[in-house]
Amino acid sequence: MAEVKTYDAKDIAVIVGGVYLTGFGEDLVTVAKDEENWSVSVGAQGDVVRSKVNNPLGTITVTLQISSPQCSFLDKLANGGTLVPVSVVYNGTPKETNTATQAFLKKPADREYGSEAGEREYEFQCLDLAMN
Repeated sequence: MAEVKTYDAKDIAVIVGGVYLTGFGEDLVTVAKDEENWSVSVGAQGDVVRSKVNNPLGTITVTLQISSPQCSFLDKLANGGTLVPVSVVYNGTPKETNTATQAFLKKPADREYGSEAGEREYEFQCLDLAMN
């Protein structure tokens, strides 16, 4: 029988400019490179060349509940265009660390009001994303 693994969302920490985010929404956080690490081209006679893509850009998307105390902090960062370090750390197994020493919020979160508390989504443009 295969060994059972356990995932716990509480093993994830998101730190923005030294501030730990709390009050996450259901989707929590997504980390993605903006481009693939390699590109391939094929010549007219079938010769293949693989090229390293050195684009360090990436996107970190954080979803917070509307009641998160960090929503106003992130909105201020977005309105100011402030460059901040961002880290997403998964302390489960296997441990994963995603970091950008320079990132900025593309815009303040969209605001939706309804009969139930909603969520706020913040999208960081990372200028030097490292996924380890």
